[in-house]
Amino acid sequence: MRPKKLSDKDLMETLDIDAKTLKMFKEVREKTIKEAKKLASKKRGKPLVLGISGSARDEFDMAQEDSNSEFLLKKCLDQCKKLGAKTELVPLRKYSIKHCKACYSTVNTQCHFYCSCYPKETPQGDDMSNKLYDKILKADAIIFATPVNNFKISTLMATFLDRCISLDGSLPPANPKSPKDRALNIKHMKFIELTADQKTPGSGMLRRFSGKVAGIITTGHEEGASMAISQLFMTLSHFGMLFPPLSNMYAISSICKPTFEDKEAVRSPCHTDETRMLAQNLMNGIKVSGKLNINKWEYDYSSN
Repeated sequence: MRPKKLSDKDLMETLDIDAKTLKMFKEVREKTIKEAKKLASKKRGKPLVLGISGSARDEFDMAQEDSNSEFLLKKCLDQCKKLGAKTELVPLRKYSIKHCKACYSTVNTQCHFYCSCYPKETPQGDDMSNKLYDKILKADAIIFATPVNNFKISTLMATFLDRCISLDGSLPPANPKSPKDRALNIKHMKFIELTADQKTPGSGMLRRFSGKVAGIITTGHEEGASMAISQLFMTLSHFGMLFPPLSNMYAISSICKPTFEDKEAVRSPCHTDETRMLAQNLMNGIKVSGKLNINKWEYDYSSN
């Protein structure tokens, strides 16, 4: 549905802004429309499958053992490579990712892409801004692997997902010199609500995960796998990711056994064989997704 066409004068009066401010809002709009076109015109070569490991366990660190979820993730990535994909493993424990400051909850346009709380290529920037956002943008599919920690996803995975909010709809700041100008950003959001056009991708909020294929791997000692998978599924689905059939798996050891016996259970052929099937389903999902322009996936451009 196209918004009612408002003149510049109408917009300035409605939003109580001057011509300079309106120009800033329009510049962000044009920049985002160009970004939407660029994302949709991405050239298809070998698909890239990114494996995000949310485990803190490392055989060279305090645990003195490697991660079970990461073991299964590597098996799945190896199979994706055999099926023709480029792959990359991202162990979150090896990256510096600072916590989300929840600007988004003030108003959508208080949160920016790239993240303006930790600006890219500045002393305040972290690995999420400087490295991981760009890796995510390039990926065709992403596998999220996490242990079950206290019946939920790991803290590392939760922090990573919280910071992914910058990719999920956020825009460049209207005023880069003062990105956290709350009053200005509220008016910017109202501008988007008035002008976003469902026929023009990028004319409002831009979901950069849209159409990317998702897979989930969880491991645990107790019955928290379904809760961890549900947390991931709800978040990633609302990010706009595509889930092929049977795109999640969980490997659980018995609560009646001590944790040092977990490895034999979760690394058994029962589960390693499942990584092969998960990889095949993800690769099929990439083929399906590749046939459809990402801008065909519908969401409300005027809100988030």
